Amino acid sequence: MIVEERMVAYINSLDIGNPPLLEEIEREARRDRVPIIRRELQSFLKTLLALKRPERILEVGTATGFSALLMCEYGGPKTKITTIEKYEKRIPVARENFRRAGREEQITLLEGDALKLLPRLSGTYDFIFMDAAKGQYLHFLPEVLRLLQEGGFLVSDNVLQEGSIVDSRFAVERRDRTIHSRMREYLYTLKHHPQLITSVLPLGDGVTVSVKREGGVS
Repeated sequence: MIVEERMVAYINSLDIGNPPLLEEIEREARRDRVPIIRRELQSFLKTLLALKRPERILEVGTATGFSALLMCEYGGPKTKITTIEKYEKRIPVARENFRRAGREEQITLLEGDALKLLPRLSGTYDFIFMDAAKGQYLHFLPEVLRLLQEGGFLVSDNVLQEGSIVDSRFAVERRDRTIHSRMREYLYTLKHHPQLITSVLPLGDGVTVSVKREGGVS
């Protein structure tokens, strides 16, 4: 827990919630122990979406489709989403959830490894949400930056690893050291990249918000 649990509980108690179908899909995901964006991040995404009003969203990491549906709901009637998922067991669940919500025309689900699919995408996106394998964020970044339009938002979830990101790599369990090192490098890269202005926030399990600079800075 990065922020004191009592504070998180209080902040979440103020939330007005989501439409009934989204609430149901969230309950189903939690019941099936599928990772899902936390309530405090949901609220933050709604605010960013209201601010940006994106028309083209790219999501890396679909899971059961909850976050894509949330972004559809709060992004506006013109929002189109492309979302990528490689875990085969979750893909049919996501497709069914998109059907239940009547969002099949708004959401395009691409099946496979994002490392292979991202280079095949063309055009630009004004909002990109990363919520996939944390150890791969650094590898996704070059293609993500290519696809992000100037002035566009890049939001990356789960970047502080329950606060363990501040620990020495030798204090982290051996099996987690690769992800720990890669995430620290990812955060450093975001903060020092000449094309980005980035804020790191202790929200949920940690989130970054990056804006691509306008004017062709390289």
